[in-house]
Amino acid sequence: MPATTQVKSNKANAVAVVFKPVESTADTPAKSAPAIARKPLSKSQPFDISARPWQDFRAQTPIDVLVIGAGMGGLATAVGLRMAGHRVTIFEAVPDIKDVGAGIQVAPNASRILERFGVLDELKKDGIMLQTLSLRRWKDDVEIGRAGLMPAVGNKYNAPLMVAHRADLQRTLLNRALALGVTVRTGAVITAIAEDFSPRVQLASGEWISGDVVIAADGVKSFVREQIAKRKGYQNGTMSTGDAAYRILISEDRMKGDQKALGLLRGVTGSRWMGPGGHIMAYPLRSNKMYNMVLIHPIRPTQQQTESWTSRGTKAEMLKTYAGWNSTIRHLLSYVPDGEVMEWTLNSHAPLPSWVENKFVLVGDACHPMLPYVAQGAANAIEDAAVLTVALSVIGSTNSIDDALRIYQAVRKARGEAIQASARETQRALHLPDGKEQEERDRKIRDSTEAATKRELGAGEKRNPDLWSDQQWQDYMWGVDVMKETLEKWSEIVLAQPTQTPISFSKRVD
Repeated sequence: MPATTQVKSNKANAVAVVFKPVESTADTPAKSAPAIARKPLSKSQPFDISARPWQDFRAQTPIDVLVIGAGMGGLATAVGLRMAGHRVTIFEAVPDIKDVGAGIQVAPNASRILERFGVLDELKKDGIMLQTLSLRRWKDDVEIGRAGLMPAVGNKYNAPLMVAHRADLQRTLLNRALALGVTVRTGAVITAIAEDFSPRVQLASGEWISGDVVIAADGVKSFVREQIAKRKGYQNGTMSTGDAAYRILISEDRMKGDQKALGLLRGVTGSRWMGPGGHIMAYPLRSNKMYNMVLIHPIRPTQQQTESWTSRGTKAEMLKTYAGWNSTIRHLLSYVPDGEVMEWTLNSHAPLPSWVENKFVLVGDACHPMLPYVAQGAANAIEDAAVLTVALSVIGSTNSIDDALRIYQAVRKARGEAIQASARETQRALHLPDGKEQEERDRKIRDSTEAATKRELGAGEKRNPDLWSDQQWQDYMWGVDVMKETLEKWSEIVLAQPTQTPISFSKRVD
């Protein structure tokens, strides 16, 4: 097995199975994989992420990284680390990857990272840059207010906001990982990890595999999180939010003759309808060929708890739930084919005291499962990937991995959990029953819209109860460059130097 894809294994003939999108084998990197320099050059020139191409960034000490899970967090982490020169293997439990999910919002805090990772241009091909978000009433479809998005948001944060199909983002990351030479082993179920959390994992086959660090991106039902919680005595159960969600996609051909529906599909406006106990978020996808809708509603008394995005709901039950909503909603829902309604319950987890245990580290939903109210689940998983990429690449030896993981937690934990908590706050604001509190919320939204219009900015100076549309919260969610922050934290915490002191990196060798 070539050095670029090697992992330490106690089975010399271990076979890795790769996903299909790029032609490659377990022992041969994808044909398009570029040569990645291993030997550092002069460390006299500091690396400035904002001034120099991310492709110039190289690890001082390439290490062997084991990643559990090929979702957004796992794939993004693999891409970033492999670009920096590390040797990366992903272990994915499913035998093959399929197009699952529906729309996903790629906010500026994620898109700036995806651009550095070399995947944003591909995602843009079918992605849509929404220009506005329209906030509307559930009963009569009256617009309460609106928030300007692109191009103002992109100009402000120097990174675009777009919507795309979740499967497109996952596939783009996967293809990028394979092209870089990441080894992806499918059907690789992790059944045990080292008791002392040294970087060793066991597969269902009985094979033990060792690396230098293990990154657990194994989702909301994380096996690694469960093991850490058991060892440390942490609370690990799920907590119901009281909500469930339908997720549907409507193709253009189903809307024939409905000019209003076609206008929504072919436009560049996202719509959020707010009602008692629930709300709906909708926008066009895939070059305006599909209309994506997420419909959040109270859990039914007899509803079974499920966190899987592939759980089936029923069209009849969905139509019954929204029978009292405006005609635009009812017409849109009528176009959904029978058997194509997905429904799952929305659950949360208590924050963990730590995301790190020895050489194991949690990322994405494994440590900060996000509710959809502020559309930051994938974006924060990508932030995790970016921070780990930088932190694990500035170390001078494997003896400093603990420092890198400490920096990761310092940069990500408080921020990730704050955004996680903001989703719950937004849930309440969006789901108010009709009455005085709802009327006050709507007034604040109108005031925020008016202020934004006068200032010609995306969200206005006045606070918006819908935090996704609130300027101050946008600045916090979208305006932070976590890669720069990681360099600053490394100077402050590890080197005990002032933040303006630059970090030196080896230059790229082609």
